[in-house]
Amino acid sequence: MEVFLGIDIGSLSCDGVLIDSHGKILAATVVPTGARNLEAIERVRREILQTAGLSEAAVQATVSTGYGRDRVENRLAAVTEITCHARGIQALYPDTDILVDIGGQDSKAIRLDRQGGVQDFAMNDKCAAGTGRFLEAMARALQVDITELGGLDRGARDNLTLSSMCTVFAESEVVSLIASGTETREIVAGLNRAIASRTASLVKRVGGDVNALNVAMSGGVARNGGVVRAITAVLGRPLAVPDNPDTVGAFGAALIARQRFKGTAGHQT
Repeated sequence: MEVFLGIDIGSLSCDGVLIDSHGKILAATVVPTGARNLEAIERVRREILQTAGLSEAAVQATVSTGYGRDRVENRLAAVTEITCHARGIQALYPDTDILVDIGGQDSKAIRLDRQGGVQDFAMNDKCAAGTGRFLEAMARALQVDITELGGLDRGARDNLTLSSMCTVFAESEVVSLIASGTETREIVAGLNRAIASRTASLVKRVGGDVNALNVAMSGGVARNGGVVRAITAVLGRPLAVPDNPDTVGAFGAALIARQRFKGTAGHQT
């Protein structure tokens, strides 16, 4: 059996997806990147193959993506995460016009064609505002686990607005709001609205009027229901979110590995 591996190594997690020759997902895993990304890469390989019950010799080709993509050994190619996320989401939701991808350290809006090619993109990589790192800092300030943030905005009423999205200043503002007795749900709702507002500006840069466009979301932050609800409200459009949004890039990388191994032209940026 021919199988193909995609590895997406980001700042917070290293994700892997293994597919067969038909593009069916055989195994997927997400592990923390930590301080030693080579160890995370090898752990992903090991877990993926163990889950699939295969040896490394069965892997016909590997494509890597993410900020650490050049660290993956024995790869067929290293491809940008913009290309891989676009390809992955198109396979899951073929009608996607715009993909919102919020990861550990940056956020992107990507305009797609119907083949999963990238027509345009806008990216916020100058600061961690609204990313996974930002939400980790806010969770620490609120003294909650980051996995709890997605539901803590429910019931908020006050339309609280944060004065800054800089991680350092926002964390200080959250601490001050807590000290003043502001309810946690109001603070979290304010954080979500701020993230949604920044995200919407990226979307409009590549999509213009989004009223008739299909929007999807990938990246680990897509697991945060509160952020998804806030972006949906700001855009006025529903978001298509896959069951495993953090492995979309690795899935796209695996699809590109299959395509290139079979000798067909791949999509690149």
